[in-house]
Amino acid sequence: MLAEIITIGDEILIGQIIDTNSTFIAQELNKIGISVFQITSVQDDRTHILNAFADAAKRVDVVLVTGGLGPTKDDVTKHTFCEYFNDHLVEDPAVLAHVEELFAKYINSTPISDINRKQALVPSKAEVLHNDNGTAPGMWMHQNGVTFVSMPGVPFEMKHLMKERVIPKLSALYKRPYIIHRTITTYGLGESAIANRIEAWEDALPSHIKLAYLPNLGKVRLRISAKGPEYSPLMESVDAECEKLYPMIHDIMLGLEDDESLEELIARLLTKKGLTLSTAESFTGGKIASTLTSIPGASKYFKGSVVSYATETKVNVLGVPQELVDAHSVVSAQVAGAMAKGVRKLMKTDFAIATTGNAGPSKGDSDAEVGTVFIAIEGEKIQLVQEFKMGSNRERIVEKSVNKAFELLQKEILKM
Repeated sequence: MLAEIITIGDEILIGQIIDTNSTFIAQELNKIGISVFQITSVQDDRTHILNAFADAAKRVDVVLVTGGLGPTKDDVTKHTFCEYFNDHLVEDPAVLAHVEELFAKYINSTPISDINRKQALVPSKAEVLHNDNGTAPGMWMHQNGVTFVSMPGVPFEMKHLMKERVIPKLSALYKRPYIIHRTITTYGLGESAIANRIEAWEDALPSHIKLAYLPNLGKVRLRISAKGPEYSPLMESVDAECEKLYPMIHDIMLGLEDDESLEELIARLLTKKGLTLSTAESFTGGKIASTLTSIPGASKYFKGSVVSYATETKVNVLGVPQELVDAHSVVSAQVAGAMAKGVRKLMKTDFAIATTGNAGPSKGDSDAEVGTVFIAIEGEKIQLVQEFKMGSNRERIVEKSVNKAFELLQKEILKM
């Protein structure tokens, strides 16, 4: 059972927006046993869209299309659907009533126009998928054994249609295999080192189970995938292989991706133990604090952060002695430790994280090479400072350092 996703819109191709729709659609399809064969992005151009439809129909069973359903002239999806299916547009009374209701109820400042009413025009052969959250309906069409589904490009409208209309219909109409993924998150060891460690296990995997390595800035995810006609035997085989794998990676394994992220684990541990945390960040620029505060309930354990980007802020706000900076440089273990001690005292917390380093492109106030990073963890009975070489790419240096800071903190919390 194969699907292709086609996103329509010049704004995607020129990089004006990021295509998050395809990611969501692929995840939802995978949950019901439909594999995505290809993802294609095309212009708001009739010929380009027609060619994409024809090519997709040769490859897959289901084609899901997003975008190009607006009422203006640059949105050509409905007209192109009519051309592809040798059809014509008709006014759908239910869609028209819904559009008029939305304008009357929510868009009082702008009167409905004939352009808006055109949203009620749909191909006569299409089954209309009601869009509760917008004016553009979804459309379901079938030809030569291939199902075409068209949805709005607005993400929250598309997501609602996928969950409430499209997925139930696909599940009811098609017999699908089961697809199981189990993703294990590891920290502290690189992809090649993990591969060497588990090589014998990987070589012995049954043919219906595949392993993929997903490295990403200080962590590696191991995705175990299996596909088959029966759920219970498939799940049992995945469980059996995971039980063989876990002892090989117990020292670097955080947990299953579906369970919780490392920062969520830290949040849960701090909350459970009644502990508090503060941060002093230099080159990471508040990224640690931002990641923590994106988790609901962060106020229970996170007290605040000082983004001490400049040396004078480290000295004047965090109380880092100037002579310490002069003696060891602003990028040093001594300064990192003093930053953590200073913010913990300032915020009156149980733990503190501090980062100082050179993320480039220039050396700034330090002679340390680009990529040199110091991370400090301060607690009542612990002051840990470690040095790392994080490469030369500024973005990667910051992301890897944030992940490493969480890894170090988690280990210290678990010791309590």
